[in-house]
Amino acid sequence: MPDFEDIRFYNDTEVQQALRENLNHPMITALLHFTFPKISEEEIAEKVLSCKSIQDFQEAIIKYTVENVLERSSEGLTYSGFDALDKDQAYFYISTHRDIILDTSLLNYVLLQKGLCMTASAIGDNLVRRSFLMALAKLNRNFLVKRGLGPREMLQSSTVLSQYIRSLVLEDKRSVWMAQREGRTKDGDDRTQQGVLKMVGMAKGSDSLLEFFGKLKIVPVAISYEFDPTDILKMPELMARRLDQTYVKSSNEDFNSIIKGAMGQKGRIHIQAGNVIEPAELQMLEQEVSSVNAQLKALASLIDQRIYDNYKLWPSNYIAYDLLQEEPAFEDRYTSKEKRQFERRVLKRVNIQNTLELNSYLLMYANPVINHHKLYENQG
Repeated sequence: MPDFEDIRFYNDTEVQQALRENLNHPMITALLHFTFPKISEEEIAEKVLSCKSIQDFQEAIIKYTVENVLERSSEGLTYSGFDALDKDQAYFYISTHRDIILDTSLLNYVLLQKGLCMTASAIGDNLVRRSFLMALAKLNRNFLVKRGLGPREMLQSSTVLSQYIRSLVLEDKRSVWMAQREGRTKDGDDRTQQGVLKMVGMAKGSDSLLEFFGKLKIVPVAISYEFDPTDILKMPELMARRLDQTYVKSSNEDFNSIIKGAMGQKGRIHIQAGNVIEPAELQMLEQEVSSVNAQLKALASLIDQRIYDNYKLWPSNYIAYDLLQEEPAFEDRYTSKEKRQFERRVLKRVNIQNTLELNSYLLMYANPVINHHKLYENQG
């Protein structure tokens, strides 16, 4: 039995102690005052310390945190596709990844609303180096993905991680969330990395690779924000990549992105759960391609197709596409007022005289349109 001790989230028996140890941390205090602005510190403490499990904490505290984030920084959250899921089943959710914390927080908020099993969620250990962030992560059923390891350590870590995911879904009947790629999508071009699937597949045991993924019950999820409040923060890395330069993160970059992602204006948000990838579909893939790499590529492509098909395209996406192409291909999908507002957004964020910078920014919003329409072109 692998040892999951250094990557697991809290057991319910550890929740009370973790809450008591972190209740008075300045950042936790600020978060709780944001969540419950109208009640006293004593009442907040009583509410927090009444939580005896992760489920209690998520229902009594985090649910209201998410609702306040949505109220203050969005024009509302909509969702669909979840009615097709079974409340008694655990699923493996693979989703687009644009925001460090919100993606999984919003998904779990929806799962709670629908009475579905909430997820254990993967998070890079580089994101939780501050003690209060680590505590919050473990209180929200996050498990750690170790970053920055050498080849031998990475193999060992990946083996343990894959076994943990298998144990959660198949033995504990706990749903799992994982981003489709390592790190956020910076350019809006959402693609499932084969390496992510390869890591998960390391725990297949005696099953064939695609039999194992059939047992996990993959649900591709498309999370789309009308506006990305962190778009300007992503530009330096995006520009470095396009100029073939090495990009080095600043020490506070991830933390700043977490705060900006939570409190920056996002417009409308939609979460679409795709259909479960059924064992029969995977059996067909297995018959078509025999090598492991080809199967991983085919599965990644299938997940991407579901995501592109279900991604909610906003006026901002269509406007960016038309500005990029310099022709009004989708002018029926937005108003002149929406176009003016988006153009003002662009002017505030990039130097429009720098073509590479302008195009890089527009692609963040245009790529979902490009992927969606490529999908339909390929389908004839």
